[in-house]
Amino acid sequence: MAETGTGQEAPASALPHFEPPRFQALRSILALVLREMGSTYGRSPGGYIWAILQPIGALAVMSVAFSAVLRSPSLGTSFILFYATGFLPFGGYGEVQRKTTSALRYSKSLLAYPRVTWLDAILSRLVLAVLTRVTVGCIVFTGILMFVDTRAVLSIGPILNATAMAASIGLGVGMMNCLLNGLLPIWSSIWSIITAPLFLASGVFFLYEDMPSFAQDILWWNPILHAVGLMRRGFYPTYEASYVSLFYGYGLSATLILLALIFLRRHHKRVLEN
Repeated sequence: MAETGTGQEAPASALPHFEPPRFQALRSILALVLREMGSTYGRSPGGYIWAILQPIGALAVMSVAFSAVLRSPSLGTSFILFYATGFLPFGGYGEVQRKTTSALRYSKSLLAYPRVTWLDAILSRLVLAVLTRVTVGCIVFTGILMFVDTRAVLSIGPILNATAMAASIGLGVGMMNCLLNGLLPIWSSIWSIITAPLFLASGVFFLYEDMPSFAQDILWWNPILHAVGLMRRGFYPTYEASYVSLFYGYGLSATLILLALIFLRRHHKRVLEN
């Protein structure tokens, strides 16, 4: 109860009551997404055009280089489609991983506002990274299928599954790196050394089945290889990719995300301070 000007107490119902805005988290995430779109792609010449031209240029170089020494790719008749089905899911993982790793540091100044949480910062970068890579992938694959005789038969289920798996792996690894970079500053250097051969070990240039058995036993534990196998299954109907394990790919991602959520909730302020 509060006192009125006459000395009497006013009922609680008469006091002004401020409710939090509806969909507060969604508003915060959308605002952070728009902010990063402007800062990341709006300031550089070309903006989003470079996000499309970079994978196209990389695929063109790989296709020309390998077609000069190989008669045909390991699957199908098109070098550029074969490498695209490996390069794009790997690039999607890398984009999500990099964005979420630096999410708290990037939005540090905005986290001083009570309506912006550390989880909003991570989710906003996840949303923008996924939207960007899906858009780029659609444009690149559409261009390849329109202008190159690939003889591909699309299966949407495995393609969407591969996209979701690559994004979930990138989110889990990125959140854990975000935590470890804040608690152990040397971790970023260690991680760069550990993952130096990851591009070669993710099946971008080869098929898992073409590797010797001792290499298969090691490479199977690379979750990105499973996403690449799923993507190729979606373009090549005769390719079974029997080694792919949805349980392992999504299970590892869920475990990393859960652990990161638990520890970031407790230590996110310490991560921001470092």
